[in-house]
Amino acid sequence: MSKKKVSRHIPWWVRSRDKIVFLLLLAFFVAASPGQNVYLTERLSSFPIRPAWPFPASAPAPYPVNVSSYYPGFEISARGVVILDGDSGVYLYKRNENEHLSPASTTKILTALVALENYKLDDVVTVGAVANDGQVMGLVPGERITVENLLFGALIHSGNDAAWALADHYPGGEKVFVQAMNQKAQALHLTGSTFTNPAGYDDPNQRMTPMDLARLGAVALNNTVIAKMVAIPQITISDVTHTYFHELKNVNQLLGKIPGVGGIKTGWTEEAGENLITLVERNGHRVIIVVLKSQDRFGDTASLIDWVFSNYRWQVLQPK
Repeated sequence: MSKKKVSRHIPWWVRSRDKIVFLLLLAFFVAASPGQNVYLTERLSSFPIRPAWPFPASAPAPYPVNVSSYYPGFEISARGVVILDGDSGVYLYKRNENEHLSPASTTKILTALVALENYKLDDVVTVGAVANDGQVMGLVPGERITVENLLFGALIHSGNDAAWALADHYPGGEKVFVQAMNQKAQALHLTGSTFTNPAGYDDPNQRMTPMDLARLGAVALNNTVIAKMVAIPQITISDVTHTYFHELKNVNQLLGKIPGVGGIKTGWTEEAGENLITLVERNGHRVIIVVLKSQDRFGDTASLIDWVFSNYRWQVLQPK
């Protein structure tokens, strides 16, 4: 005997119970939730919609590539050499780059940076005792002259008397100024450099590496005052009363002789030999060349300039 399936009648509200409960809860939360904050809406609407990347990505600087695989050799007399591409930060050539050598008057680059951080260009300095050793601009004791004109004397004419006058004007005098120079060197991560005087006189503890001098030069060239001064071939300046006049001539013989040379500083002592740090700009490329303890700083630098622009090409690297 077959069994018949018994069907039971289930009311609709029982079958739809779960749906009804969900709808009731949804209605409750909608009714209980607060309305939109008008003030917050207005405030948010005032902010611009930013793109997915918060700032535009800058294009990489052209990368220098040696297309000949030739590098300088014995024809360069300098003991220390560093060549730095100013835009990409790439070193094109290095020789004894971390050796401690005497910087001579290239020291005055740091002297100028410290002076510009602590003085105004129109500050007036009263010259005290005058340093008459080596290259001088001819300051007179008691002369009153602006910081700007002393910087011209130190950077263009490489005047030792100008460097000492700037240091003596510092609160606490020359010794404290030299301390500030060493602190500035540390702040610039010139880890192979120490200074005992502002002019560059020979001293066992007055030392720089070619690498540090290249870094210092790159920093100095970002200072518009220094960059302007080191590119001036000659100028005549005076004290504030126009009593004493000083004709200043740039010691750098490459200025006006080699196209693109724009400074920056020479140096020479018997111990240091011939030193030179040079900026050269060609075809939109800025290159810094350092030669230390050279037998022919101008000849070495001229040869290195020719080598750089004959053997390097700058390529724009496209990100993948």
